[in-house]
Parts: sequence; structure tokens; C-alpha cells
Amino acid sequence: MKKILFLLITGLLFNCNSSAQKKEMEKQETKEKNKFEVTKTEAEWKAQLTADQYYVLRKEGTESPFSSPLNKNYKHGTYVCAGCKTPLFKSEHKFDSGTGWPSFDREIKGNVAYGKDNKIGYPRDEEHCATCGGHLGHVFNDGPKKTTGLRHCINGDALLFIPEKS
Repeated sequence: MKKILFLLITGLLFNCNSSAQKKEMEKQETKEKNKFEVTKTEAEWKAQLTADQYYVLRKEGTESPFSSPLNKNYKHGTYVCAGCKTPLFKSEHKFDSGTGWPSFDREIKGNVAYGKDNKIGYPRDEEHCATCGGHLGHVFNDGPKKTTGLRHCINGDALLFIPEKS
């Protein structure tokens, strides 16, 4: 009888804690979403973005490597957020990392926000558009040593390319 009572009390405690944590996480997510200059409802984002763009930008997904035509784009121009058109990266800072995703050695200062991501069991530095909060990718310390040493590994679906005017 004592064991059953103990299990019931333990179960209740975990359920209460879980609900409180879930509510706190939802509050934090709402606060995070509201700190960006451009905010939209999920329905508005879905109407504006392609399914792949929505998955990457709004659901923090990752596209398959080597699937983006922007990975091998070598034209001069600017890469902007597919969600809000904020300029994020310049073509002169793009390099072929061999990873299958568009990679840059630096961002346009002030236009990329950073956070931590623990989704795969260890912390990574995550990148978001500083204007709309759209998920871009991650930044790593294995980039070109001759420049910044950084590799901004970005989902092509998070970007649009604006060619330089001739």
C-alpha cells in the first residue's frame, strides 16, 4: 500500500512540475517572438512562405545537405532573410565548406541574433534573423583561418539571393 501511495504522489509531483515547466516555456517562447520587429501569426507565415521555408524558418528545421541551389551560387550579391528580406550575408564572405549548406565567414553585423541549441544532445550556437526571429542555421569555429575562423552554416531555404546590380 505504501508503495502505491508513494508512486501516486511521485506521479502527481512530476505531472504538476511538467505542466508548470510547459507553461513557463510557452511564456518564454511568446516573449521571444514578441521581441522581434517583424511578428506574424503562424497562419500569416504559412501563407507567405513555401512549406520548406516555413519548416526551416519557423519550426527550426534543417534542409537536406546539397539540396539548396544557393549552396553553389557564386554570383555577386546579398543573401537576405526569406521571411522579412533583412540583409544577412554578402556574397564576398561566402565560401564552399563542403558541408552541403551555404556557408559564410561572417554575417552583416546587427542583422543576425544568436542563441543556444541543445536539440542534438550538446550545445550549438544557433543563428536567427534579428528582425523576424526566423531560424537560419548554426555557427561553428571551423571556418577559414585566414579570415574569421567562423563557418556560418545556413539553410538555403532561409535565404533569398538578391544579385548585385551591374
